[in-house]
Amino acid sequence: MKTKREFVVVLDNIRSLYNVGSIFRTAEALGFNKVYLGGITPVPDNKNFEAIHKTALGAEKYLSWEKSYSILKILKKLKEQNYYLIALEIGKNGIKINQFEKLPKKYQKIALIIGNEIKGINKKHLNYCDKILEIPLVGKKESLNVSVAFGIGAFWIENLK
Repeated sequence: MKTKREFVVVLDNIRSLYNVGSIFRTAEALGFNKVYLGGITPVPDNKNFEAIHKTALGAEKYLSWEKSYSILKILKKLKEQNYYLIALEIGKNGIKINQFEKLPKKYQKIALIIGNEIKGINKKHLNYCDKILEIPLVGKKESLNVSVAFGIGAFWIENLK
């Protein structure tokens, strides 16, 4: 059953056109309302269309998006609109995503923030978030591809009570 919540994703300096396309595809499939493309994150315009479209498979046409070079400006705007900001990031301040079972009732708008493939989410942006979640991993690699991590995080958060 689909919740009445609004979901958006904020991409914090994602470099890969293919990751952007994949995130568009997953976000559209899960019913997200918008994609915010922050910093150096490429947009699905004529210049980047072919590469983004290759993984988005047309989802970029059905999902609203907005570009801003200032990620902090995006986060402040979302806070003013009463979004609950959730960062998906590896780190000591995060909690395991499978331990996060319930969203605060007062929030019906959720923003999921996803960081750069190498550096993750900028620390000053992390400080602006309400919650930091980490996907628990048991292998030797300590991280997942950013678009894969987005899919796991988005599905988990969308299905919370």
